[in-house]
Amino acid sequence: MNLIDRYFEATQAVIDKVKETQRENIDKAAGILANCVARGGAIHIYDTGHMLDSELIGRAGGLFLMKPLRYSLKVDNPVRQREGKGFDVSREGLAKYVLGASNMRPGDVLVIGSVSGKRPEVVDLALTAKDMGITVVAMTSISYSSFLNSEHSSGKRLFEVADLVLDNCAPIGDSMVEVEGLEVPVCPASGTTACLIMWAVTAGMIEKLLAKGIKPSVYKSINYPGEAEHNKKMAEVYAQKGY
Repeated sequence: MNLIDRYFEATQAVIDKVKETQRENIDKAAGILANCVARGGAIHIYDTGHMLDSELIGRAGGLFLMKPLRYSLKVDNPVRQREGKGFDVSREGLAKYVLGASNMRPGDVLVIGSVSGKRPEVVDLALTAKDMGITVVAMTSISYSSFLNSEHSSGKRLFEVADLVLDNCAPIGDSMVEVEGLEVPVCPASGTTACLIMWAVTAGMIEKLLAKGIKPSVYKSINYPGEAEHNKKMAEVYAQKGY
């Protein structure tokens, strides 16, 4: 079997695993998000960069109510290289400022995507959000994360602190296909399964919102006639109603 077919086979296997093991939590997540929106709350998406941030935000067929949380910190000080000062660069504690400066409110939902779930910033973000009364939904790999040690001072990983965990079922190391002649496997699973899970959550949320009499605003493709007018109107509806 060539590598292309092996990749398709591995992808189908992990998708089947997601469907078998995550169906219940996908429905729970859809309910959490729908109930949040129904009571006037907001949905925030924070991703470490390779699963959700470019997939759920502003996509045709996606929802206006899916909004990103992003922040950055850059220190520019180009002096010559010297011995380190032993300064803690984990940024642990920064989440309190980030969430305080954000538009998050108690009762909102924060979806955090991190395959390994070990980094201080994602655990810090989850713990701080929960302290603020925000529900945290984690997108991570439980098997991969369980294999790793937390880098947060609590010793906990993302899946251990979230209110609900969506397991993307990525293997340890993420990549799925072993290749003779290469030292490491190729073709990671997490992006594919994370997107699959979150679009399933979105589908379930839409169904639950419609059952509540709430019609969410949906992006129309720029390649369809009337797109500009439609999306402008939907943006206005979202700004007024939150959905």
